[in-house]
Amino acid sequence: MSDDLLLRIHSPEFRAMSERVLRATELTSRLNVLPFEDEEGKARLFELILGRPLPPRVTIYPPFYTDHGLNLELGERVFVNQGCTFLDYAGIRLAERVMVAPKVTFITVGHPVDTEDRRVWLTGGPIDVAENVWIGAGATILPGVSIGRDSVIAAGSVVADDVPARSLVAGTKATTRRTW
Repeated sequence: MSDDLLLRIHSPEFRAMSERVLRATELTSRLNVLPFEDEEGKARLFELILGRPLPPRVTIYPPFYTDHGLNLELGERVFVNQGCTFLDYAGIRLAERVMVAPKVTFITVGHPVDTEDRRVWLTGGPIDVAENVWIGAGATILPGVSIGRDSVIAAGSVVADDVPARSLVAGTKATTRRTW
């Protein structure tokens, strides 16, 4: 996991983040029960969630989940299908023409592996998705990952490492790396 983010739990910064999580959860819960055709209501709630209006020609189909919202950057013509989750505290950027299938999860934060540090720190890093990327249903993108232009992430993939431009990646990556 990238060390771009190191945040001490129970610090003033952590408390501020926790307050934003509660606010983002309240806003997304309201968004996710609106009638689908209520474009004005959705636009108003997305502006509160993201801290700015959606960019032109961005489509997001609820249900939509985020724990922060203010660190989610969406380029023009981004498409996000139903049931996606954006844990964006460390930052997520989706460049122009990125397509995200249903139930994709982007995770920018986590905890250290070492037992002593696990309840003391949050760690993580931003996710950067370049132009014209397609991310298949149920994929999970982990902290600190960059995905290169024109790439495809196959359905159900777990992306733990950077993806070069114009590449297809597929499969899970869970292997024993360390014991203690």
